[in-house]
This record gives sequence, C-alpha cells and structure tokens, in this order.
Amino acid sequence: MNFLWDVLGGTLWGKILVTFLISMVPIIELRGAIPVAVLLHELHPLLAFAVSVIGNLLPVPFIIIFIRKIFFWIRKHLPKLNSFIDRLEEKGKSKKDKVLKYGFWGLFIFVAVPLPGTGAWTGALIAAMMDMRLKRAFPSILLGVLAAGIVVTLLSSFGLAAYIGFSAS
Repeated sequence: MNFLWDVLGGTLWGKILVTFLISMVPIIELRGAIPVAVLLHELHPLLAFAVSVIGNLLPVPFIIIFIRKIFFWIRKHLPKLNSFIDRLEEKGKSKKDKVLKYGFWGLFIFVAVPLPGTGAWTGALIAAMMDMRLKRAFPSILLGVLAAGIVVTLLSSFGLAAYIGFSAS
C-alpha cells in the first residue's frame, strides 16, 4: 500500500484515490479503508468516511443486476472455478432466511455490522440470490453502509485521538 502512496506522491488526491479503491475491495470494503485512511495516511475522518462510502457503494448495483449472469458465464467458460462460484452462491443463500424473515431491516442489519464478510458486497450478493430488485435492495444496503461507516469512523477517530494522546506524553 505504501507503494501506491509513493507512486501517487502522497498527495491529498492520491490518498483519496487509494482510500476509494480500498473501499471497493470485497471483504475489506470501508471497514478497512477508513482506518487506513485515518490512522495510517492522516485523511480527515469525514473525508475518509465520504470517499469510502461512495467507493463501497459503487459496485453494489452491478453485483445485484449482473452477478447471476457473471456466475453463469464463469461456469460455462471457466469450469475450474465452479467450486468457487458454488461457495459464493452458498454464502449468499445461507443468509437468505434471516434476511427474508426481517426483510429490508434484515439486509440493513447484515450490512451494518462492521465485521469482515458482512458488508455491501455480501449484502448485494444476498439480494441477488433472493432475486431482490435493485430499487428495494439498494436503500437497505445504503443505510447499512452508512451505519457501518459511522461506527468505523468513530472507532478510527478515537484510535487516532488515543494515538496522538499517547505519542504526546
């Protein structure tokens, strides 16, 4: 990651770009992008939050709309990846019952929990496996991402404050 900072010259725009890209990575998402931006690269927490939310949400519509077609194409043209696709589909389907039980709020809560594997990517995968329409799934995922982003930003800000406090003593 420091290589990216070096290449981009450590500029504000470079830090924003790297934060944005990290937030788009599955599993890491904004749960990793915000702490990296705030604690390691000293972006303002609100800027890190905004950039990470946008980056984390960008793939969501594409996942909901296209993931089944992508999985079908992969199965047809890259059969060695079938077991990987099976695991992804199973992950999406395994959370289906809880989300169906609680509907909109079930998907929101799933995405809002700031733990790896519970973010926007998996929420969008679950929505796709449930054949949820984008206009129904996206608001729930959006609210979940905002909630998770607030929690992670607050934790990162407190971590930065604690670090500054310890290093000043």
